[in-house]
Amino acid sequence: MLRFNCFNFAVSQMTDTILILDFGSQYTQLIARRVRELNVYCEIHPFNHYPRPNSHIKGIILSGSPSSVNETDAPDVDLNALLAHAPTLGVCYGAQLMAKKMGGDVGKSAHREYGRAMLIQTGEPNHLLEGLQYESQVWMSHSDSILKVPEDSTIIGTTASIPVAAFKLGAYPQAYGIQFHPEVYHSSEGSALLSNFLFNICGCSGDWTPGHFIDETVHKIREQVGSDTVILGLSGGVDSSVAALLLHKAIGPKLHCIFINNGLLRKNEYDDVLKAYEQLNLNIHGIDVSQRFYKELTGVTEPETKRKIIGRVFVEVFQDESKKIQDAKWLAQGTIYPDVIESVSVKGPSATIKSHHNVGGLPESLHLGIVEPLRSLFKDEVRRVGKAMNLPSEILNRHPFPGPGLGIRIIGHITEDKVKLLQEADYIYLEKLKEYGWYEQVWQAGTILLPIQSVGVMGDERTYEQVVALRAVSSTDGMTADWVHIPYEVLADISNSIINRVKGINRVVYDISSKPPATIEWE
Repeated sequence: MLRFNCFNFAVSQMTDTILILDFGSQYTQLIARRVRELNVYCEIHPFNHYPRPNSHIKGIILSGSPSSVNETDAPDVDLNALLAHAPTLGVCYGAQLMAKKMGGDVGKSAHREYGRAMLIQTGEPNHLLEGLQYESQVWMSHSDSILKVPEDSTIIGTTASIPVAAFKLGAYPQAYGIQFHPEVYHSSEGSALLSNFLFNICGCSGDWTPGHFIDETVHKIREQVGSDTVILGLSGGVDSSVAALLLHKAIGPKLHCIFINNGLLRKNEYDDVLKAYEQLNLNIHGIDVSQRFYKELTGVTEPETKRKIIGRVFVEVFQDESKKIQDAKWLAQGTIYPDVIESVSVKGPSATIKSHHNVGGLPESLHLGIVEPLRSLFKDEVRRVGKAMNLPSEILNRHPFPGPGLGIRIIGHITEDKVKLLQEADYIYLEKLKEYGWYEQVWQAGTILLPIQSVGVMGDERTYEQVVALRAVSSTDGMTADWVHIPYEVLADISNSIINRVKGINRVVYDISSKPPATIEWE
């Protein structure tokens, strides 16, 4: 299954690791985020395909799930083997699975509990809730409840609705189950609880910092590629740039960077990016193949088809360029964790949202292995690593930009004229955000050219021209995002500037959709 390949990162051999087993919960990635924020490395693996525990795995977290432990085909694991290896924390479904398999009882709740609840400690001694308030707000999301804990186990927390909100396992005193979700923001002391588990129970050192990641990754790159030549496709964004710095630190001039102008970049981006990279001493080759992309995309309107064409042509160009670089053995990519998560289908509530330009493999004819030094990082972690490596601020602070570029911000078919129209509108939008001090307050902003025209009046003339939508969201890693409340007067100035300065656009709208249910990009 694709999921196994994408999530099956090699467990770190150089640092403390928390193994998170994914049973299909919508919150699994959030658990990982919270653990990483405490400077502890963790990896997510499917419940039915995870690495053999080793001495570097200091603890195990069992995630929630949309399933019931009482279903005949409920997700299951060899729990005794896991409990015998390392301290374990079961969250929601993970706690119910732990209770049932160790001799307890799980059944339907009298009332489905969803939302805020107050966790009340029982006063029984334990390390998990140590230092937390006697009553603490938590976030619940379950229809089953633990009706009876396993023999010799201790209930350490309850709520007004359920008798078992947290328990300590009798047979394995370093194993705990909690019915609520500590990783969710609404659990007011969730971070403190996870900290207790990681440090007081698992004994993690908390040394997984940007500097630690850099040293470990450089070591891994040298082990993987040796003295081989590596090709990297630079996009001008923070992901590929940080990947380039890591590879350059590891192998120096054996790294060859290629920056392709696919004709779908922002205004002036091709020249600006090449100038910015000059100060990094990278081997970089710029190539403008805009017309080739425009020709391949002629008449194509379906979003997924556009993505695949852009990805295919990108690889074909790389194949052509790689022939010019002697002894190239590897292709490096700036793939990050959310790219992987959004590109796989999972047994459970998740589904493939879209294909991603960095995920999906390469044609065998390319004959290059893949190096992905950032595959386990979230976006904000990539920025912290880039800052530690002195990545220039004009690259470090750039908003994320999709691999297919403006190709997925032009709804419908793509033409060179449409690209130029959108480039002008988008340039004004971003410059105005910078002028008003909003650019760095926004995680990602962009302009979308809509496939409609609207009636307008300019001077004494009637117009019938294009409509653009402005998008601005706040986020930390792209997994969720809220639309940004840019002041009306700023939006008004942006709208007036675009309409007055870009011939062909007579209407501007602002997207106020959050993710979920919407995605950040429109296509």
